[in-house]
Amino acid sequence: MDSPLSDVLLTVEADPDAFAEEIEAHLLASLRQNIPASDYAPFGIVARNAQGEILGGLIGGTSYGWLLVKMLWVADEARGQRLGTRIMTLAEDVVRERGCHGAWLDTSSRRARRFYEKLGYEAFGILENRDGERPEGHARFFLGKRFAPPEEGP
Repeated sequence: MDSPLSDVLLTVEADPDAFAEEIEAHLLASLRQNIPASDYAPFGIVARNAQGEILGGLIGGTSYGWLLVKMLWVADEARGQRLGTRIMTLAEDVVRERGCHGAWLDTSSRRARRFYEKLGYEAFGILENRDGERPEGHARFFLGKRFAPPEEGP
């Protein structure tokens, strides 16, 4: 007996952007049937110099009370001047206003890991390549931070 999906063609595609939004929409609709809506709200922060050139930015979103930092980038010439810290602080302030209680992210950069740890992030997971696996010594660090509860007024 043939499977009802026996005529479905599976393909591997190098550029999933063409169908990524549709897959995500279907996934989120399916999840909403079983768990409360996530109310995912994307946002970005951009840092520009006086000439309008982008020197840094953050892409992220909030869901289930958490900020997910998808990308943070600071131009080489702006590093070491606290721009990354300013961007992260603003992002955390924005999501606290949205009622978030924490943030999480992942990075493969040991330098970035140290940066986030200085901001109070802690590793909650690490994927490390074993000896003989490529690239040698590669690791992905998952970091999170719980925000202090809001102070109650008198």
